[in-house]
Amino acid sequence: QVQLVESGGGLVQPGGSLTLSCVVSGLSVAGYAIGWFRQAPGKEREGVSTISGNDGSAYYLDSVKGRFIISRDNAKNTAYLQMNTVKPEDTAVYYCAVGDLLGLMYGGRAEYWGKGTQVTVSS
Repeated sequence: QVQLVESGGGLVQPGGSLTLSCVVSGLSVAGYAIGWFRQAPGKEREGVSTISGNDGSAYYLDSVKGRFIISRDNAKNTAYLQMNTVKPEDTAVYYCAVGDLLGLMYGGRAEYWGKGTQVTVSS
């Protein structure tokens, strides 16, 4: 059984930093793309960042470019999302997902999803 478990969410002040982790079990992530998505109350889910499984190329939503960094450690079957200079509009439930690169980037189609971790940016 494949499971994705996100952690690291919480309350952070504007301008602060937070690092999310996504631990995958039941599947070797090597070769798979991993994506981070978010959904704020009353809004549709949006893709935040994706990292390829082949060469580690990273892709970002325009609003987080220069602030967020996605990374992965295949040996630990884990992906990370480092969130810097966070803003109130970053408040959302953040989900990680595993799948093929194009599916994650265009349409948010994943083979597996985590249950999410809440990130709240507020003073």
